[in-house]
Amino acid sequence: MKILLVEDDERITDALLEDLTDQHYVVEVAHDGQAAWDLVDSFTYDLILLDVMLPKIDGINLCRRLRAQGCTTPILMLTARDTVSDRVLGLDAGADDYLVKPFDLQELSARIRALMRRGSSPLPPVLEWGELRLDPSTCEVSYENRSLTLSPTEYRLLEFFLRHGRRVFSRAQILEQLWSFDQIPEESTVKAHIRSLRQKLEAAGAPADFIETVYGLGYRLKQKP
Repeated sequence: MKILLVEDDERITDALLEDLTDQHYVVEVAHDGQAAWDLVDSFTYDLILLDVMLPKIDGINLCRRLRAQGCTTPILMLTARDTVSDRVLGLDAGADDYLVKPFDLQELSARIRALMRRGSSPLPPVLEWGELRLDPSTCEVSYENRSLTLSPTEYRLLEFFLRHGRRVFSRAQILEQLWSFDQIPEESTVKAHIRSLRQKLEAAGAPADFIETVYGLGYRLKQKP
């Protein structure tokens, strides 16, 4: 899942970046409202974490502009303003949730998962595909109750496929979704990670083509038995 973090406090940014990356999220950072506006205009995100007090365009006005432009990405506002009127202002601007600083990182993670379940295609807390289970809250993966040890990239790749069912994705689309724009590697990297993920799934008992190749188009999950 790809998150845009809009925060101008470097200390908070570093802490959130470390915590969210540890949970296998892909995170891109904007330090002011204008930079965030430009990124949303160019890239697709699953969630926006938006500070209210920002340079250039503040969080409230940025949220309003995004909604006015038809942006439906879930927005979670992060702010030190804790009055009822401040929360109402943020929610009325179009935010989906509102978290007051200082906050507990576990609560932030839970709210992120809740927003993902509340989206246009609600998903269960545990993602399943046949005998495969992936629990986003613990980052645990198993096949037929056998635990899989995946690298962070393999985990993100598998979660990405599980969240999109049978949809086919090209290597370029996968790169755009699973890597930040300033760190996108060669397309051959996707092929290498899919090969490694297939090997680990097969070792746990999954079919060799659990992630199948659609020649000329890309990759998708094999039809459930």
